[in-house]
Amino acid sequence: MSDTPPPFVTLISNDGFEFIVSRDAACVAGTIKKMLDPTSKFFEATTGRCNLSTINGVVLEKVCEYLYYNLKNKNASDVPDMEIPPELCLELLMAADYLHV
Repeated sequence: MSDTPPPFVTLISNDGFEFIVSRDAACVAGTIKKMLDPTSKFFEATTGRCNLSTINGVVLEKVCEYLYYNLKNKNASDVPDMEIPPELCLELLMAADYLHV
């Protein structure tokens, strides 16, 4: 049996939507990175499933999009702004604060 964690994890919203994302992208968020740390002994670290009870599916979908966007552009310069619907701005700010992104 390998000690290497699986390359994908599942992020679960408070309304039951599940998003399978790469571990590298998920770990852009400090909170998720700590949840998945194998030395943490957190349930999420052993299952690869993170229940995000404060974030709904619509917002979590946009968060996942951002995690990949950030990972893709982390060493780039002059990165264009990501499209964010105005009606999601407040909820995304709260999610970003909670997730440490």
